[in-house]
This record gives sequence, C-alpha cells and structure tokens, in this order.
Amino acid sequence: MNYLITLIGLVLILEALPYVAFPEAMQNWLKQLVEMNPSVLRILGLLGMGTGLLLCYITQRTNLI
Repeated sequence: MNYLITLIGLVLILEALPYVAFPEAMQNWLKQLVEMNPSVLRILGLLGMGTGLLLCYITQRTNLI
C-alpha cells in the first residue's frame, strides 16, 4: 500500500510540474486541446495507456531496466 500511495504522489508531482513551470504555455496548450477532435484525443490516450502498460510490463517481467 505504501508503494501505491507513493506512486500516486509522484504522478501528482509530475502532472503539476508543467503548470508550475510554464503556466502561460499550459493555458495556450489547453485551449488547443479543447479544440481537438475527440477521436484524436482518444487515440492519444490509448497510445499513452499502451506505453504505460508496456513500461510496467518491461520493468516487472524482464531484466532490461
């Protein structure tokens, strides 16, 4: 359970970094994000999830990292 809570904390830190470091750029990027086609957002989300799943698999099942 400690690992899960630590992982959630690290994700929150990484998600917040761009907003702290570049708030104006993030506002512009979010405006562009709102105007994007939902199907493109869905594909990008699936690619991100697949990449995360692959990284989890590699780190847990192999000795590559």
